Amino acid sequence: MTEPFTHVGLPSRVVLGAGSLDRVADEVGLLGVERVLLIATRSARDWADLVERSLGDRFAGRIDEVRQHVPKEMADAARAKAREVGATGIVAIGGGSAIGLAKAIALTTTNAAEGDGLGAGAGGSNASTADVSTAGAGLAIVAVPTTYSGSEMTAVWGETEGGSKTTGTDLRVLPKSVVYDPVLSRQLPLKVTAASVANALAHCVEATWTEKADPINDVIAVEAARALREGLLRVLESSADLDARSNLLYGASLAGSAMASAGTGLHHKLCHLLGGMYDLPHAETHAAVLPQVTRVKAPEVPRAKARLEEALRTKDLATGLFDLFSAAGVPTSLRELGLTEEQAAEAAERFQASTSIDVTEILHRAWAGER
Repeated sequence: MTEPFTHVGLPSRVVLGAGSLDRVADEVGLLGVERVLLIATRSARDWADLVERSLGDRFAGRIDEVRQHVPKEMADAARAKAREVGATGIVAIGGGSAIGLAKAIALTTTNAAEGDGLGAGAGGSNASTADVSTAGAGLAIVAVPTTYSGSEMTAVWGETEGGSKTTGTDLRVLPKSVVYDPVLSRQLPLKVTAASVANALAHCVEATWTEKADPINDVIAVEAARALREGLLRVLESSADLDARSNLLYGASLAGSAMASAGTGLHHKLCHLLGGMYDLPHAETHAAVLPQVTRVKAPEVPRAKARLEEALRTKDLATGLFDLFSAAGVPTSLRELGLTEEQAAEAAERFQASTSIDVTEILHRAWAGER
């Protein structure tokens, strides 16, 4: 018998397929956006050039500099740019940093007739992704991901200031349309690919044990894990395999959807703390921390744990994740990312008051990279 549950799904339009970049201008038109601010990571500038030309008179301005964790000073400058060019929508091409900057703009910049300001959905990192504000109507975002972060499927935003990362949820930052074109990620280096997949796996794994997890999320998360594992192994054999790249985008989309509904828990809060305090690389931090948190949390959800183990073809979920990341060449220790043992202890002490779980052990194991 299935226990009673409540599932919240977020509205989004998804377009996936080789050559879908050509449809970005059409997606902008469907949303009724008249002036587009284009945001692109350095690696996506050639693709952004094509989109800029396809937008024609709708193109209003462009930002080509983004940074991970969305520093507040960069977000403020981007908001000013959006106001300066009179943007009514945003196209973000690239990884999570580009999409994150687009979200920061959409969160606080509305159409001129509606004014500016933070909506009721702004909040701290304890906010659940299923508890979203519907206040205001921010700038519509069309996301064109070139990595597998899955951020494009969530209403989660984040900014970093003074070594502290603040996150929250608000429907205004949820991309209205997501265009997945596997051609854009075909030349993504294997190291970046594998780390990005680890990030996506963190979304689908943690979605099974949060307070808002439900059976629908479990099904989505398990299918995401299967697709991500299969896609990653095939890409490791042939980096330009278009079908494998499509599989990874499909899995990342599902993983993001699962997290968007289930919210985040201990794992993501730890990673946000580490990223904000020590500017650690986002995806690689997930890879180092996830197996250690999974070792502690997964036994609480035995049915989901067993299904994920089947999807990943491993006898133990935490060990299987560790081995998959290791085989793909992703760092599995925070020490490899430059964190000192003293900093790991400092982070654990800062976080411990908010949970009864032994964070010190988790972060020590993550720092040392214990299997």
